Amino acid sequence: MNLQMEMEKHRETLIVRLSGELDHHTADSVRLKLDEEIARGRCRDLVFSLKALQFMDSSGLGVILGRYKLIKQKGGRMVICDVTPSVFRLFEMSGLFKIMPVVDNEGAALSELEVAL
Repeated sequence: MNLQMEMEKHRETLIVRLSGELDHHTADSVRLKLDEEIARGRCRDLVFSLKALQFMDSSGLGVILGRYKLIKQKGGRMVICDVTPSVFRLFEMSGLFKIMPVVDNEGAALSELEVAL
C-alpha cells in the first residue's frame, strides 16, 4: 500500500492528512513536500491528522520529529490528532507524547493552536 497526503491551510496553520503507510518507502517524499511548503513561509503551525494512517515505522516517526524541530525553529507549534491505535503505541514507545500534544481530532488540534474556525 502507498501513502496519500492532503494539505489544507487555516490561516497560518497547515493541516496535513496522511492515509496509508508512512514507512521507509514513502518517508522521503512526505519529508520533501512538507519541507517545501514550510520553506515557502506560509505556515507557522502544523497539524498532523492521522485518522487514515494504517502503518508507520521509524522512518515515519523521523518525518514527524523532523518537522516538529523545523516548526519549532520557526517559532511555531505542532499538534498531532486522530491517531490510530497502532501509531499511538509507536508514539508512546518513542516518548513523543512528552514533547508535543496529541489530541482527539482536527477541531481540538486547531483549538490547541488557538486557530479560529
